[in-house]
Amino acid sequence: MRTTKLAIVVSHPIPYYTPVLRELAKSIRLKVFYTAGDEQFYDHGFQKNIQWDTDLLQGYDHQFLTNTGRQNPYLHFFRIKNPDAIKAITLFNPQHLLIYGWAYYSHLSIIRHFKNKVKISFRGDSNLLNNSSGIKNLFKRIVLRWVYKHIDQAFFTGTHSKTYFKEYGLKEPQLFFAPHAIDNHKFAAISASSEKQTLRDKLGLKDDHILILFTGKFNPNKNPQLLLNAFLRIKSANLTLLFVGGGIQEHQLKETVREHQNSKIHFLPFQNQDSMPGIYQACDLFCMPSNHESWGLAINEAMAAGKAILASDHIGCAIDLIRESNGKTFKRGDINDLQKKLALLTTSKSDLIKRGLASKALIAKWDFSTQIKNILYAFK
Repeated sequence: MRTTKLAIVVSHPIPYYTPVLRELAKSIRLKVFYTAGDEQFYDHGFQKNIQWDTDLLQGYDHQFLTNTGRQNPYLHFFRIKNPDAIKAITLFNPQHLLIYGWAYYSHLSIIRHFKNKVKISFRGDSNLLNNSSGIKNLFKRIVLRWVYKHIDQAFFTGTHSKTYFKEYGLKEPQLFFAPHAIDNHKFAAISASSEKQTLRDKLGLKDDHILILFTGKFNPNKNPQLLLNAFLRIKSANLTLLFVGGGIQEHQLKETVREHQNSKIHFLPFQNQDSMPGIYQACDLFCMPSNHESWGLAINEAMAAGKAILASDHIGCAIDLIRESNGKTFKRGDINDLQKKLALLTTSKSDLIKRGLASKALIAKWDFSTQIKNILYAFK
């Protein structure tokens, strides 16, 4: 197994990928090629440069490729162009090539160049939940079937992801399960309990008080405004809402709170990974009201922290991770349904605790070890 050489192509260092890369490097010879360049990563959703608080590069071989596409920051496909990519990967001389995402000029060029030269694998978490009918969807179908004809196998992240790959031409023997996962132990750590209590004290919450949490980008797709509006409809002195993150709707959200003079709604700026376990543990219910998510890894994190979940039915992980035992889903964009489910879930703190325990049990099966084992199996 150690003689196997695997080249991995991904845009930039990502906390959810690093543990997998480190473990894979113990079993096979791999090199990761980062295509977005080695400059500080700017997240357009959070509208800020992201500097992670953990070392994402230690424990595996990697190379930052030259990216000449930065002059096209708003043209997604052309945002990544690497004139040195083909040469660098060829020099490494891999037997297998794993691509994370195809929708960049450079990534698609790499796939096309190495077709029939090495075994090409693809990992993605797209789904069909946001598909529309008509000419646009027909064109999309033609393009995606053409793209996926260039790969030999794909790693799907969950039920909707597998359906997506089959829709665009891949067959069962080409598909391998590589579940979206996070460090479950980190988010369940008892050591985060002090941060949990510090935050609840800061917000003035008593033990029986229920805290609803939203984390992520403040933008129309994530739809924090819908959650805010639904919360404002519920008249309960026992409920508090906390928004953690940032983005283009931040001013609008805060203005709405000021207009209603509601002291039960709070904001925290973007928090790095080491701060998040305590924040999740401080809440009683985690809500993701997005119009669409390919997966929704924050739900993994909240479940690992032992929290009940309320999410839109257009979130990729909902079909796999949300059961009656640990939470509920609501109809996308439907404020009445969201308000109803929000009120129902927050009637009992003890019920939320039971649902949180169910979340922790469910998410235990969605871990890095399953992903690593199946990736290694596919490269035999």
